[in-house]
Amino acid sequence: MFVSVINFVSLPLIFNEEYNKNMNKLAVIALGGNALIRSNEKGTYSEQINNVMKTCDSITNLLKDGYNVVIAHGNGPQVGNILLQNEAGKKQYGVEAMPMDYCGAQTQGSIGYLIDQCLRNVLKREGIEKDVVVMLTQVTVDENDKGFKNPTKPVGPYYTKEQKDQYVAETGAVFKEDAKRGGWRKVVASPTPIKIENIQLTKQLACEGYVVVTAGGGGIPIIENDGMIKGVEAVIDKDLASAVTAVEIGADEFYILTDVPKVYINFHKDGEMALDTLTLQQAEEYLAQGQFGEGSMAPKIRAAIHYVKHSGKECIITEAGQLGNKNCGTRIIW
Repeated sequence: MFVSVINFVSLPLIFNEEYNKNMNKLAVIALGGNALIRSNEKGTYSEQINNVMKTCDSITNLLKDGYNVVIAHGNGPQVGNILLQNEAGKKQYGVEAMPMDYCGAQTQGSIGYLIDQCLRNVLKREGIEKDVVVMLTQVTVDENDKGFKNPTKPVGPYYTKEQKDQYVAETGAVFKEDAKRGGWRKVVASPTPIKIENIQLTKQLACEGYVVVTAGGGGIPIIENDGMIKGVEAVIDKDLASAVTAVEIGADEFYILTDVPKVYINFHKDGEMALDTLTLQQAEEYLAQGQFGEGSMAPKIRAAIHYVKHSGKECIITEAGQLGNKNCGTRIIW
């Protein structure tokens, strides 16, 4: 387990009625990719630091209200960059490329470091006495999960057909063509998370008042045989892993942060409408109608449904800057 602990002296929190009401409530916050890299950015270090600082500013709104907080995060752009670096290293220097589980572990460390550092600075500035723990999180999946038989999650760079054929011959990897972008891209399984490792430790630390960063990128996927574990070539959906985490630790609230303030139907079409609330039935019906894009809102709605069904509580999908606003986002309710 990779643990980073912050220690500093700061001014006491001002206790008020709202703080006392929420004291000891536990919130899980799932940060989307936009919390680190915006759609119009290259993903430079300075850009990511700036974005994470803004997100941490919002997270402190919950801390000021007395919440204990667990943070999960995505890693899609970062893993993509690592795979590009692997490719360049292999071509130019013959350096062996690392597998997906190893790359996922790399991003848990690097992104956890960014969140840790930014949150440390924001907490100190705001006079909030909190320590932060960043956990390297492995997540168990079923080796017989149907996702392994039909990989669908695209990862890494685009290749020509000739390059793709060479890689298939060398590694046995599965590729699918992206006609819109004119290339072939490797695809891996996206299995359902079964067990979040160290989940009880996450709950214990959070309830003791630590801000815990866990399940980065959906967790490092592992399978277990005869009590022994090993990493597998897969990508676990970050939002679903966050929802499972929220259920398992008994979170009172679950926030999924994205780049829009609310969930929409007919998004960017005639009849576009922002939704203040969604019942489980409505959410499932809209999913079946294809109202939510598979590369964007659909996974978040599925994660929200999982949390509400298994906890009986509500999930809030909103933009990062809206945290702390009592009327923010779209609330998915029973």
